[in-house]
Amino acid sequence: MERVKSGIKGLDELLNGGFPRGKCILLVGGPGSGKTIFAIQFLMAGAEEGEPGLYISLDEKPEEVKEEMSSLGWNLEDLEREGKLFFIDATPLKKVEQLERNAPSGLKGLEFRIPMVTLENIVETAAELVSEEGVRRMAVDPITALTLRYGDPAERRRAVLNFFDSLSEVGCTSIITSELRATQLHRGFQPEEFLAQGVIVLHTIIHEGVLIKAIQIEKMRGIKHDLQLRPYKITEKGIEVYPKDRIF
Repeated sequence: MERVKSGIKGLDELLNGGFPRGKCILLVGGPGSGKTIFAIQFLMAGAEEGEPGLYISLDEKPEEVKEEMSSLGWNLEDLEREGKLFFIDATPLKKVEQLERNAPSGLKGLEFRIPMVTLENIVETAAELVSEEGVRRMAVDPITALTLRYGDPAERRRAVLNFFDSLSEVGCTSIITSELRATQLHRGFQPEEFLAQGVIVLHTIIHEGVLIKAIQIEKMRGIKHDLQLRPYKITEKGIEVYPKDRIF
């Protein structure tokens, strides 16, 4: 199976080479676990490999994400101007969502509008960028904002399954973030975890009074992968995983 480099230092060693290409990977983590940093690192790694990326923001406006990532020395606006990274502002409760890219001199900018934010038209808009701009990687951050709209569990399951299937059909390798419902190892599983082709969990554990961040690959269909809890840190260069270290 063809692999895609994750862009996360140390993680590809746990994945035996990287993510399976074209699959939807669910990234689950609590507040401050680094979900957005993880997603942006993944897209930036693609930009370096000649694979344009798309970041779909469902929580914060893209401008806010760019500003936050600048603290790590990442200039996302340069990648955007070069056509290596695209943003869709899909924050909920807005009737019109807009993405505008200021193309390099001599090239016409692109504008995309989403009349209502739903899982379906997010995929439609993403498919446009895949077709017209060659987008190969995608990040949806976080899906929680949309799934909460579905009160009926069966309806939510159908909507999420269709969303994952549609993203796979588009042909991108996708990271989809979701909120973790607990801060320790004992937690309730979400329907998205059973439907995604891969699941990575960013744990926050308190052990003997010490706060520990641990990453765990719970599922990755089609490839052999490490199943152990491995420590990670959020550094000045982003997320770093320590694949040979154990938590306990």
